[in-house]
Parts: sequence; C-alpha cells; structure tokens
Amino acid sequence: MITKDKVVEIAYTLRVDGDVVDQSEANEPLTYLHGHGNIIPGLEKALEGKNPGDEVKVTVQPEEGYGAYDESAVEELDLADFDDDVEVGAVYFGETEEGELIPFTVLGLNGDKIEVDYNHMLAGEVLDFDVKVLDVRDATPEELEHGHAHYEGMDEE
Repeated sequence: MITKDKVVEIAYTLRVDGDVVDQSEANEPLTYLHGHGNIIPGLEKALEGKNPGDEVKVTVQPEEGYGAYDESAVEELDLADFDDDVEVGAVYFGETEEGELIPFTVLGLNGDKIEVDYNHMLAGEVLDFDVKVLDVRDATPEELEHGHAHYEGMDEE
C-alpha cells in the first residue's frame, strides 16, 4: 500500500484541456519516494493508500499542482547576456546567486531585450491525470537518506 517512505512506480498520462502534455513511456514508469515532495502534492495525496494494480483518475487544481500563474515572474533580460541565438518558446536555464539552476521560457524579443517567464510551464493549469500503480516497495535506508527513489540506470547522488 502507498504510504510515506514507500517507493512507488506509476504509469501515467497527463492532460491539460483534454490534450496530452506528458506521459510515462511504456517501459519507463515514473518511480518516486512517496511523502517526500518528489511529485506534485495533489497527485501524491490521490495516490495515498493505493495498491499495485489500482487505477486512479485525478484532477489537480493549480494550488495542488504547479501553483497559480504569477504575473510578477515575467521579466525582461538583456539580449547581450545570452551567448547563443535566442529562440522564442525555448526553455533556458539561469543561475541564482546561490548557484541553483532556474528554468525560464522566452516569451518574446524586443530589440535588445528578451521577455522571459519564470513560471513553470504548467502553472495555473488544471491537471488531469490517469495513473496506474505498478509497484510499491519499502524504501532503502539510502533512499530515505537521499530523499528520493533510486532505480536501475540512474546516476546516484
């Protein structure tokens, strides 16, 4: 049963306004450590108590997903700060003063300025998930220490 500190494998399809925007690959389920904020809160709550073989349909509101869209997260940057050609709609990564990478989407170009959006691309969206629980197991001590699931082929931290 899915509870805190269990490693869970799910197959999922995510739709926004009826359009598929993300899904797990047939042979590559999403593996996560439950109860550690590794997936969005609304989906994690919906999966609590489920078992392998269970299928779940859940609608997640923005507050339990990627948050409300924040207009103040749209800024203008100097084109001169970019090394390469900038493409509208592309996602780039900036670095905070603490060295953390932060993604942003280019909304438009205006002369020597670039309008960028730091919101998650699904911020403000209602998310419709179809999920099948494939496996549930106890987390290893190492997984608990690291705060995420380990799986075959991953680069361990």
